[in-house]
Amino acid sequence: MLTMSTKRMMKALGAGLGIGVLSGLLSMGFAQSPPGQVPFGVYDPDGDFSRDDAITVEHLFLPWEDVYLPSLNDADAYALERQRALLVTLEPWTWSRSERNTARYLREGIFNGTYDGNMHAVCQVLGTLKSPVTLRFMHEMDDESGQFIWAGWNPDDYIAAYRRMTDLCKEDAPNINLMWSPLGDEKMAQYYPGDDYADLVGLSVFGLQAWDQAKYGHDRTYDEIFAPRYERAQAFGKPVVVAELGYVGQAGYVENWKNTVRAENADYPALVGVVYFNYPEVYPWPEGFGQPDWRVKNQVLK
Repeated sequence: MLTMSTKRMMKALGAGLGIGVLSGLLSMGFAQSPPGQVPFGVYDPDGDFSRDDAITVEHLFLPWEDVYLPSLNDADAYALERQRALLVTLEPWTWSRSERNTARYLREGIFNGTYDGNMHAVCQVLGTLKSPVTLRFMHEMDDESGQFIWAGWNPDDYIAAYRRMTDLCKEDAPNINLMWSPLGDEKMAQYYPGDDYADLVGLSVFGLQAWDQAKYGHDRTYDEIFAPRYERAQAFGKPVVVAELGYVGQAGYVENWKNTVRAENADYPALVGVVYFNYPEVYPWPEGFGQPDWRVKNQVLK
């Protein structure tokens, strides 16, 4: 049975988010959600949370090139069986090594129609899924690390590209919701595409104890990182979701985060859910901090 808080999140998400179960559909994992009342979701390729009835959201990452689209139907079936919503993060590039993965190539291709077919191909499938879907497109556009070829653009160019492609998607999947999802830094508002193009605002929150100690001289809490990002996000008057969450460190550090991330907090009235990134980091942190393994089975360091 769905709780009222779960229904609130699923209503805000259109009862649909995306899935990371592509390689974990048959996994026998037994991970459990952190304690608390805030609705909880996962990006979970290994299927560690496959038997956790508390999960309300399945998160999927996929590129719009070189993608096996029938996997979306598998994800839909997996989520329906578990009464989970779907969050689909669509990344506008190919995950294979290619000269196409440049900001200039992407920007020109979006505006000259080169990628119209890619967007239609993905969204035609999204429009057939039985689970309502929330699309998270061109996320973390305010990230300055160099990870994404769609980040750091001139804001006007980004907004025009985001609007153009999500308009195309809505032609094929008119019932999906849109999650505009910056990293959450000070410049995020420059990239806001407008109220008609954001049903929810997503944020990313990661806690790495080694980074905290080196850069801040103390262990930062979840609230210390999340609160200023939430303040920026809630200003748009939309439901707020932590679309990517992860934390790694010694046992006390992890325990503190674990007991906080789902705790209801009157300071965050617009927060409708958090979604854990249960997978190793795919892009190195700067200054030699490597690629933390956010998976709950590896997040406590000895």
